[in-house]
Amino acid sequence: MSHRKFSAPRHGHLGFLPRKRCRRGRPRIKSVRKDSATEKPHLTAFMGYKAGMTHVLRDAQKIAQKVITVEVVEAVTVIECPPMNVIGIKGFRKTPYGTKALTAIFTKEIPEGAKRRVSHDWTNPVGRLVFRHHEGLYDDEEYVADRQAKLDLIKSRADIVRIIAHTQPHLVNIQKKAQIVEIQINGGSIEDKIQYAQGLLGNTIRVGDIFDDYNMCDIIGITKGHGTKGVVSRWGVTRLPRKTHKGLRKVACIGAWHPARVMYSVARVGQKGHHHRVEFNKKIYMVGAALDDTTQENKGKFAGTTEHDLTKKSINPMGGFPNYGNVKYDFLVIHGSVPGPRKAPLALRTTVTPQTSLRSQAKIPLKFIDTSSKIGRGRFQTIQEKRSFMGKIKRIAEAERNEKLQQAREKRARE
Repeated sequence: MSHRKFSAPRHGHLGFLPRKRCRRGRPRIKSVRKDSATEKPHLTAFMGYKAGMTHVLRDAQKIAQKVITVEVVEAVTVIECPPMNVIGIKGFRKTPYGTKALTAIFTKEIPEGAKRRVSHDWTNPVGRLVFRHHEGLYDDEEYVADRQAKLDLIKSRADIVRIIAHTQPHLVNIQKKAQIVEIQINGGSIEDKIQYAQGLLGNTIRVGDIFDDYNMCDIIGITKGHGTKGVVSRWGVTRLPRKTHKGLRKVACIGAWHPARVMYSVARVGQKGHHHRVEFNKKIYMVGAALDDTTQENKGKFAGTTEHDLTKKSINPMGGFPNYGNVKYDFLVIHGSVPGPRKAPLALRTTVTPQTSLRSQAKIPLKFIDTSSKIGRGRFQTIQEKRSFMGKIKRIAEAERNEKLQQAREKRARE
């Protein structure tokens, strides 16, 4: 005989309580892979913005009595990753009471996007004076000595070294206020980490410096918000019979007489969405380059071209990604979906645990990348294909006719 926990399990996972709105507007990197001194110093995370989704065609192997190769169509997400600016180095020390910050040093020039994030009121002239003392006294002798003392403190006492970097959302027309994030450096000794961080200080980093094609990564984001929802939408409980008095999208019994309180595990109305979530072990199908990167045109300007689809096209669909536009900078093509709406900031982290499975190490070349319009029913992959099938549109035909008329008028005027 079965048990009720199998025939009628509870609705909703209690591991994600409390279901409340995320306090921050950006994802937070709370943990990274265990450090190893035998590796070279490297960064463990990056930030990007969700552009949209499309689908790809690839070969998949089914292993049964014999290996069968079949073509499968899979959904992918495109994440645009503009270069990030490194503006600081921060040291941490492990204590019996947790990881505690030691000190931090910064570059002389702090970009405006980072200042907007730090300022309490950018519209106020006083609010725009952040870092004014830092920039004015940066080359002063006492300030230089203090900065060197902080660096020596990190070298002597720090157990963890992180860089302070910020995104550049103004490059992709999302907002002017940057997202500031700490990115941990793994590998090597503390001296190696600091030397590596000093080489990055004041420079930009790209997503290709951290991830490669066919790597695995973790996606940290904030889910799409849906506001206040009832128990049927929020917890997925079963609706009551049609003739139920005073509504049917409810929980019939919210608890016994005693204890005289409602248990935390009972489904109740409340916030749905805008939660901080982590998705582990996502496959990276492609690390793309910027459209104007002439050294990597096969990953930038012609990223949509594959060995089986020789059409010269980029990763952008016709008309751009809905509610986002065209991807112009470095990007990632991730297998499956990721949390959050379009334009949402996402943290891309190297996997917490080393991946050894065949799937994680497999190289999966794409045979076809769909670039048809995502608005309506897209039939064509490029604008040239559409015009060759549909013919000249009215606007182009009128422009050509007006140009011929103008040339005829100029010819008569000369005669």
